[in-house]
Amino acid sequence: MELRRALLLFAIVLGLAAIAASVSRPPEEEKADTAAEAPPRKGSTPTAGPAPGPGPPVEIAFEADLQPETRTVPAGRAVTVTVTAYEPGQVEIERLGLTAPAVPNGPARFDVLAGPPEKYAVTFTPGETGERRKIGVIEVEE
Repeated sequence: MELRRALLLFAIVLGLAAIAASVSRPPEEEKADTAAEAPPRKGSTPTAGPAPGPGPPVEIAFEADLQPETRTVPAGRAVTVTVTAYEPGQVEIERLGLTAPAVPNGPARFDVLAGPPEKYAVTFTPGETGERRKIGVIEVEE
């Protein structure tokens, strides 16, 4: 009988502690808003925020069934690469290690940040034959 009373008392204390903890702390959103609005303290080091981007991503497209083409993009820009294929297969941007599947109803899509000036081959490997072929080049220029 005493064990039951002790367990009931323990459950009540645990429940009250949980209620007190949930009531005493503010929601996470309020914490983030308060921290963002707080003025910098005297003697603190200012921090830089994110720099505005140079604009929307550059969009380039390749088709797996056409002759290889070269697409030029400026360095430091966000780039969206889409590859349309008329048969299922795998698309790869070499030297970046990026791969994505391509199917007739859905192109392969890559979101990348153009780094320093360089050339990146884009290849397509059909699912049936497995014969990899170059379908384009992404050339990053200054």
